[in-house]
Amino acid sequence: MAFVGLAISAITFGAPVVSATADPKPSLKQLTKQVEDLYDEIETLTEQYNGERVRLKAAERSADLAKKNLAKSEAELEVRRQKASALAQHSYMTNGLGNALALIDSDIDPRRYLDQASTTYALELQQSQEVAEVTKAMDAAARARQSASARQAEVKKLLSGLDARRDKITSLIKKTESSLYRQVSQTIGRETRTRTDFPIIGDGKAAQAARWALAQQLKPYVWGADGPGSFDCSGLVMAAYQSVGISLPHYTGDQWTAGTHIPRDQLRPGDLVFFYSDLHHVGIYIGNGYMIHAPRTGDVVHIAKIDGRPFAGAVRVAD
Repeated sequence: MAFVGLAISAITFGAPVVSATADPKPSLKQLTKQVEDLYDEIETLTEQYNGERVRLKAAERSADLAKKNLAKSEAELEVRRQKASALAQHSYMTNGLGNALALIDSDIDPRRYLDQASTTYALELQQSQEVAEVTKAMDAAARARQSASARQAEVKKLLSGLDARRDKITSLIKKTESSLYRQVSQTIGRETRTRTDFPIIGDGKAAQAARWALAQQLKPYVWGADGPGSFDCSGLVMAAYQSVGISLPHYTGDQWTAGTHIPRDQLRPGDLVFFYSDLHHVGIYIGNGYMIHAPRTGDVVHIAKIDGRPFAGAVRVAD
């Protein structure tokens, strides 16, 4: 949470200028670092959120179990009470004072009578103890249910707070990326065949592969080539991922099945983007609607917009 405060203070958009001269605009490198830090924060936040969801499910299971135990104890207590009541009535009817006086004028064996009385008393005592034990268990179940319900409420409150923090960071990411890519777009436009230092967000293998591909800018397209001096489209993809230890085939059809298919609105740097119904062209997504690709004979490896092309789909090979 402390990071969010720092990020908000560090990334202030539209704030009034206090000094006589405006602060210099952040460089591409600084903006890229800010976005990466925010993504790190939201990733940490996501894992906290996932952990709290696990704890919420555990609390819900505990509450459900406590509820069942309480119902079971209540039912058992009622059975015990009924047995105790029946035993007390039976004792009163069969072993009361009247029967004891009648013993004087009867031929019942006194030892047998005392044995029966002792047994009845023992049963009464046992029932009384069992009722007390069940009552105790019921109290414990009620406390467990109350505790589990309190834990549920606590975790739900934490989840709500994490949701609010996530929304705030997501908003900051959008603003920072907008500022970052606005600067990039001013220098690139739709396509550029000049070497451009495009900022890649992320540090996983996919982002590393995208950076490697960017380093190949202006190398010529050659049919069937996979580097180091020239590339065709699938050759550039294969070589980029080979640089981070991932083997891909040198064929767009096989690269199409080499990972997880993702929707266009979830593209991340390093994802493969395919075009045309027969998938005969592929590029590597680098962010903000741009890709790095080796397009055709007579051209060079360069940055271009993915818009305006017959987009066929996208594949995520690695994180």
